[in-house]
Amino acid sequence: MTEFNDPKIELHLHLEGGASPEFIRQIASEKNITIGSIFDENGNYKFDNFNDFLAVYEQATSVLVTPEDYYKLTVSVLANSSENDVIYTELFLSPDFCGGGELSAWKDYLAAIKEAAQFAERNYSIIAKGIVTCIRHYGPEKAKYAAICAAETEGEFIRGFGMAGAENIGKQGDFSYSFDIAREAYLHLTTHAGEWGGASSVNQAIFDLNVERIGHGVQVVKDKSVVQEIISRDITLEICPGSNIALSIYENFQSHPIADLRDMGVKVTVSTDDPPFFNTNMRKEYQMLNAAFGWGSEDFRVINENAINAAFCDLETKSKLYKKLEKK
Repeated sequence: MTEFNDPKIELHLHLEGGASPEFIRQIASEKNITIGSIFDENGNYKFDNFNDFLAVYEQATSVLVTPEDYYKLTVSVLANSSENDVIYTELFLSPDFCGGGELSAWKDYLAAIKEAAQFAERNYSIIAKGIVTCIRHYGPEKAKYAAICAAETEGEFIRGFGMAGAENIGKQGDFSYSFDIAREAYLHLTTHAGEWGGASSVNQAIFDLNVERIGHGVQVVKDKSVVQEIISRDITLEICPGSNIALSIYENFQSHPIADLRDMGVKVTVSTDDPPFFNTNMRKEYQMLNAAFGWGSEDFRVINENAINAAFCDLETKSKLYKKLEKK
């Protein structure tokens, strides 16, 4: 159906998580690094659960050690997104992976990422912006360095600050100092919550961090009072159905709560999270949502309008995106 090829807006894409196995193998080969244990017999990423996924993710990322690596990665990821009709994406970027949280090193990596994003915009007609993320399981102290990196590089490209990583480590409020640093730098705020930590982790994100968006957030469906809080605060969820299913949070698309949340009045969007790890892409997400819930062009138009409204970019960029959606 033609709506699967329509322009798409994506708000939740980890840059390293967009690295294909082929790309990682190529970089590893160039550096004579052996990482074969992270792939299965078919050459795909291999993991059994979320903690295993995090370990495989970080091992794959470990071969990316220079700004040039990140230039190549960014071009590759944005080219793949464009092939799946994405016209705007927000990339989660971690200074912990790009220079170990050290500000001057982060600036070098960021310059390469921005240059690659500009190349992709010229050649693939995709606009990218960056959201700096701290890594939750690295702890609150390291998060402060990520927040400083974000605050010092806020601008046209770096638009937000967020948190990723293992939700079972600490509480959202443990990172409030880092989020305050970002807030004082006028960065937009998001955080992963309600993927594993239940509705209570979403509640923490709302009241302890005062975020504008929530990454995943799907388990909030279990608590109607928190759902109402999300609605009243006009918080948008960055939902990644294929990711949730690949990690066995839900058995299949039919059992995924995205449709229930939308019916309850929550503003939902669709993203891929770490697409090659989860064998997905934006076109496939739309196809599966159509098969599970009968969603068509009108439904996806609303999803994309939600995403534009919640995007961390400037109003001029949002206006361009609306015009592109109208021309489809």
